[in-house]
Amino acid sequence: MFSFAAEAIRRLNEAQLPVVVITNQSGVGRGIFPESLVHEVHNVMRQQLAEENAQVDAIYYCPHTTEDDCECRKPRPGMLRRAAVEHGIDLRRSFVVGDRYGDIETAHGLGARGVLVRTGYGETEVAADTQGTWPKAPDFVADDLAAAVDWILRELK
Repeated sequence: MFSFAAEAIRRLNEAQLPVVVITNQSGVGRGIFPESLVHEVHNVMRQQLAEENAQVDAIYYCPHTTEDDCECRKPRPGMLRRAAVEHGIDLRRSFVVGDRYGDIETAHGLGARGVLVRTGYGETEVAADTQGTWPKAPDFVADDLAAAVDWILRELK
């Protein structure tokens, strides 16, 4: 976990905004690692966040491959719709932060705002779109999660 992640998430917690993790984990579907490893990683993440007085409200993951053509694999909306129902989230007033353009597609497909972070795969994603070929650009491109949270909190004022 990036050193700034817990503080950024804590700021969202303090603003009483739900924090939900939505992640594709096709390594399970491809037999690269067991589903139990996904749970173990999520538990470690929750523990590390708790040590910094931060928390996520829920974690949803899709274990399927692209070939499975499931409704939950991003950029399809299944996981976000489930989170919205289970946590009373208004997706049209929500933000999706991710390091892949598929995360932005997921957000825009449901009327949410998409924030692309340059950490992780994000810098490669930004560099790959030198021709501006994305159907719809991210609402904001942030250097990292901390900058994304700064922007989100400003947008909510």
